[in-house]
Amino acid sequence: MSAILATAFAILVGLHFIQLPSAQRNEGAVLHISTDKVKNMCKVVGCSKFKQRDNDGFCRMHFKMAKSRGVSFGDHITMPMQLPNPQTEPSKYCYEVFSWRYTVIWIAIFGFIVVSKCYEHFNEWGYLGVCGGLALPLMLQPILYPGASTPIVNGKPIVNPDVHRPFHRRYSTKATLYLITYSFIGNYYYTHYFYSVLKAKYTMPAHRLNDVPIAMFLATHFYFTTYHSLSNGLLRFIDRSYGNGWRKRLLFWFAVFFLSYFTAFMETLTISSFPYYSFEDRTMAYVWGSAFYGIYFIVSFPGFYYFDSNIDEGISTTHDVTLMDTFTIACGHGMMILTLLDFVRLHLGIPLVVGGVAFATTS
Repeated sequence: MSAILATAFAILVGLHFIQLPSAQRNEGAVLHISTDKVKNMCKVVGCSKFKQRDNDGFCRMHFKMAKSRGVSFGDHITMPMQLPNPQTEPSKYCYEVFSWRYTVIWIAIFGFIVVSKCYEHFNEWGYLGVCGGLALPLMLQPILYPGASTPIVNGKPIVNPDVHRPFHRRYSTKATLYLITYSFIGNYYYTHYFYSVLKAKYTMPAHRLNDVPIAMFLATHFYFTTYHSLSNGLLRFIDRSYGNGWRKRLLFWFAVFFLSYFTAFMETLTISSFPYYSFEDRTMAYVWGSAFYGIYFIVSFPGFYYFDSNIDEGISTTHDVTLMDTFTIACGHGMMILTLLDFVRLHLGIPLVVGGVAFATTS
């Protein structure tokens, strides 16, 4: 397993080194940083100005250059992630920042529950309460907190445009609807492929819909919100940092495949200590199950990245992505994933058994 990931990562790094720089790349992202500059000098190569206090070791000009474009020097140096530009893409910027901030909260709570084994005291209502409680802030944010994560650029706040939009036109509303729809499809349909192909099963007490714990429908929403915020940052970095051409297309799609497999594997690994979600063969689940689960993200990662990309461009309302468009897009992506999963099942020659009832409670 580690050999597969290491090889894939090495290929990803190799593809990075053959890229051509983008002519439209943010100025802040292409500034060359030196670690050998004189102690009190700006770290940008070729700049002879003194660094300023609280400016991350840069002069005022280069620090403002980055901040005016929503570029963080530290982010670009340490990891290949890029948030949307807060000036030209404030809606997506605010949504993704809010998602990242909330990710810290739900992971801390979920991690504590797993490590402390609090779940041993949960009944079906306990699971529903925890997963529903953690999903609720993300679901209600477009209604109760549309102005989430207002960015400060050059000392001035940029108001989240969702504040001035009706509920049905907010980017956060559409992004939430997309992920809720996708999460529902994934649990209602795809889970049965795991039951049939990987012999997976949930054994905790649960209220069930179509033999899938309803708590999992809710948990999937906050998991997928984090996953797609992460993938957006990585794919945006690739999309905007390199020149167009076959090199970038190859890197972009290899990154999609790598990130899909890595995300699936890490989730499988991190929940392995939870005894009430089990597989007949855990090694098979890690290696082949991760590839099976990764099919979800091969479709949804690029799909969500390009979703409603013109939201902040002031295009005529006749071109707006509506809630019905959003629902249809999510269903279309869901059908693509379902078809791919079934192709794999047919290749393996394993029958699909869907034996659930509408609603049931198991203990």
